[in-house]
Amino acid sequence: MHREFTATVYIWDEERVLLIFHPKLNKWLPAGGHIEKGETPEECARREALEETGYEVAFYDDEHLSINESNAFSTRRPYLCLVENIPSYKDIPAHQHIDSIFIAKPIKQHTPLEEHPMRWFTYDELLELPEKDLFKETLLTIENMRDYLTTQYEISS
Repeated sequence: MHREFTATVYIWDEERVLLIFHPKLNKWLPAGGHIEKGETPEECARREALEETGYEVAFYDDEHLSINESNAFSTRRPYLCLVENIPSYKDIPAHQHIDSIFIAKPIKQHTPLEEHPMRWFTYDELLELPEKDLFKETLLTIENMRDYLTTQYEISS
């Protein structure tokens, strides 16, 4: 199976998460995309957030161990890594994404470079969406993040 590396960022503002409506999939998804040559997953997540939502973001950190030496240093660890099965589409065969998933908060908004419908959702609003509008995995990830952020960072719930 062909695999590609991607990064995704869930942007949270208090108890709301920002999602983009993906026109090809007709689903609400977080910002994200393919990691470009020479880019770290964190750099990709920052770039995709800015391009797709217009937001500069600050990541939530849970760093308990880091190395900072001349020949090796720690990078930001993602909250979650997923292997996602991507079905074939037109002339692109089925493949997998190795997705580094980050949690962030908005710090400054600019005009997005890409035009996508986007919306801030509370968890309850996501539960009211028709099942066809949201991947089950997206909802499960949001549910886990919401619990994590409420416990670790005392956001409103």
